[in-house]
Amino acid sequence: MIEARHLRVLRAVATTGSFSAAGRELGCTQPAVSQQMKALETSVGTPLLVRNGRDMRLTQAGEALVRHASGILAGLTAAEEEVAAIAGLRAGRVRLVSFPSGSSTLVPTALAALRAAHPGTRVSLEEAEPPKSVELLRAGDCDIALAFRYEGAAGAEEWDDLVVRPLLTDRLVGLLPERHRLARAGSVALGELADEPWIAGCPRCRGQLVQACENAGFTPRIDFATDDYPAVVGLVGAGLGVAVLPQLAVESVRPRGARTVSLEPAVVREIVALTLPDLAQVPAVAATLEQLGRAARRA
Repeated sequence: MIEARHLRVLRAVATTGSFSAAGRELGCTQPAVSQQMKALETSVGTPLLVRNGRDMRLTQAGEALVRHASGILAGLTAAEEEVAAIAGLRAGRVRLVSFPSGSSTLVPTALAALRAAHPGTRVSLEEAEPPKSVELLRAGDCDIALAFRYEGAAGAEEWDDLVVRPLLTDRLVGLLPERHRLARAGSVALGELADEPWIAGCPRCRGQLVQACENAGFTPRIDFATDDYPAVVGLVGAGLGVAVLPQLAVESVRPRGARTVSLEPAVVREIVALTLPDLAQVPAVAATLEQLGRAARRA
């Protein structure tokens, strides 16, 4: 294996013409230069210098190695500077995947703060719901996944191999048309909505809605299903049904023609940021996680 320090010695010897002059240039002794040259010749398995009394010249192999040394050492220097910039947060890239209501609430605040503190760090954003977002993380297609899971839901062990940073607890709320008989109630028992037509959200939220309704003693009649939260709000506002949405989702849209009510019993989901153990040590990733945590505390 060729070491960079040996290449630097070889280049100095070739430039100055002697071990002693190379030692003066490098700030070391002539015996140290001789020792490193012998180590380099052992590594490559062939002589690099021909010594004739006080004179020396490069062999063909030595000339080839010197010719490549400048490019190799320049590349190493550039790599060291780039890594130092990333480690010092003067540069870096973070690929973030988030579910839509997180993208419109937590993410903008976090990324604005990150850019102000570390303008050299670039963040890309893609939207995906869990478990797709978690699959992207494990496949190496993102560095951080903003995800959620419902309290008491099965599959909590699915994140055991990941670094889990809890951000906040998001409570589900009922969304009713403004003229609904319960629209001005402080809180509503889920069972009171058993006979209503329902508008369901994303597949995971839809499954949670059915489970919560079944726990309340009924099966919801789902007339409409859409992944688009503004569409859910619009359908409720038009009087076409009722819905259950995370509070974070309601904050991301303007519920025209609809009112929110608290649900009893409470249904909550945990919002988290996920990353891989090795990625958690990368400065830009750690800084992004920190800003997501601060954004959640302000939410």
